[in-house]
Amino acid sequence: MTIEDQPTVLLVDDESSLREPLAEYLTRQGFVVHEADSAAAARSRLLEAVPDLVLLDIMMPGEDGLSLCRHLVETRGIPVILLTAKGEAMDRIIGLEIGADDYVAKPFEPRELVARIRSVLRRSTKSGGEPESEDLLYRFEGWELDPLKRRLSDPEGSIVAISTAEFRLLRAFCDHPRQVVDRDRLLDLVQGREAHLFDRAVDNQVSRLRRKIEADSREPQLIQTVRGGGYRLAADVARAARQPD
Repeated sequence: MTIEDQPTVLLVDDESSLREPLAEYLTRQGFVVHEADSAAAARSRLLEAVPDLVLLDIMMPGEDGLSLCRHLVETRGIPVILLTAKGEAMDRIIGLEIGADDYVAKPFEPRELVARIRSVLRRSTKSGGEPESEDLLYRFEGWELDPLKRRLSDPEGSIVAISTAEFRLLRAFCDHPRQVVDRDRLLDLVQGREAHLFDRAVDNQVSRLRRKIEADSREPQLIQTVRGGGYRLAADVARAARQPD
C-alpha cells in the first residue's frame, strides 16, 4: 500500500502521554496520523488537509471536543470517533446525538480502537443505496435531499443543516419509502451491524430529524413510529436527475 492509499487520521488530544504513543501505534497499523493538542490546532490542521477520520478527545482546555465534533459533522462531513473517560456517559450520548460515529472509553485497548476506526471508515465509504443514486435527487412532500452534496432543502428552497448521521438516516428512509424499517435494519443501513452501541441513538437521531422536517415534531406525519416495528417514511419519494450547476 502506498502512502496515497493509507487512511489519514487526525488525532486530537491534549494529553501528550496518550497522543504520542497512540499516534506511533496507529502509524504502525498502516494509518497516516496527524496530531493536534487542542481544538484550535485541529482547526488549523483542517485548513491544510482533510483527514479520512478524526479521533477526538472530549475533555480539552479551551474549545471542548463536543463543540469541535458538532462543527466537523455539520460542516465537514468527516467521520468522528470520540475518546472519552469512563464517567462521561452523558457526553457520549450528546456526542452520538450530534453525529459522532462511535466512541471509545479510556483506558482502551489499542487493537479495539483500530477495529473501530476501520469499521467506521468502511461505513463512510458505503453509498447506502444504489450506486447510481449519487447522481439523483430524492424529492418528497416538497423536500429535496441531494446525496452527492449531502444537502437538504425545505419546500421553500432553503437549506436545512443536517449532521452526517441525520443525512444517513433520512437517506435510508428515502431508499425505503412507506416501508416499516426496524431499528436493527436502520443500524444495517446507517451504521453497520457491528454498531450495537447505537441502539438508543437511533431513536435520538429520529427525534432530531423530526424536529427539522416535521411541522410538529410531537405529532409527526412524515416519519411515523410503528409500534413494535420501527419507523416508516409516510411519503412517496421521487428521484429526479441532477441539473447542471
